[in-house]
Amino acid sequence: MEDFSAEFVRFAAERGALRFGAFQTKAGRSSPYFFNAGAFNDGASLSRLAEFYAKAVEAAGLDFGMLFGPAYKGIPLAVSLALAFAARGRNVPFCFNRKEIKGHGEGGDIVGAPLAGRVLLVDDVISAGTSVRESVALIRAAGAAPCGLVIALDRQERGAGSRSATQEAAELYKIPVVSIATLDHVAAYLERRGAAAPLAAILDYRQRYGATPHE
Repeated sequence: MEDFSAEFVRFAAERGALRFGAFQTKAGRSSPYFFNAGAFNDGASLSRLAEFYAKAVEAAGLDFGMLFGPAYKGIPLAVSLALAFAARGRNVPFCFNRKEIKGHGEGGDIVGAPLAGRVLLVDDVISAGTSVRESVALIRAAGAAPCGLVIALDRQERGAGSRSATQEAAELYKIPVVSIATLDHVAAYLERRGAAAPLAAILDYRQRYGATPHE
């Protein structure tokens, strides 16, 4: 396990972004955990979150020229990640989309730097993949190239088929998908803490709904 993955899971749990119990997913499944990136809602926690994103990007060796944050949760993530890279001495342009096209002022559906070159998407998780699909379409329509996606947590959970939304996105758009941590890291965190009940629930959920491992 990457050290930053273990640190991130612990940080997310302490912050309340990662919670354990009984939660309903969009797919109608009863999940024993819930991840909410919106819980990183102040300067200190968002800054630390961005550091984890930066470490994940650097560890994966992703080659990119700018950042794109899908509305809405991707917006602060891309902005804070750009700041994290600036603190490392790398000035990276960023932009994000509007949900509705603006008809006055500068107009359009993109805010920030012009989409160009190799674009790295930044988001919290992948669920149905709608945000990724729309973002890739916007980037390509501008003549730029999506070159990767970085997310906070890979649920490793299958969708309609045997593959996860993360795996499907990587295969469909031919881009690497990198996560700070995965559900396996969450299970390892619970095991280290001796949290037998939530760990058993996570492992059972993984057994029933887990995606086919990457080949």
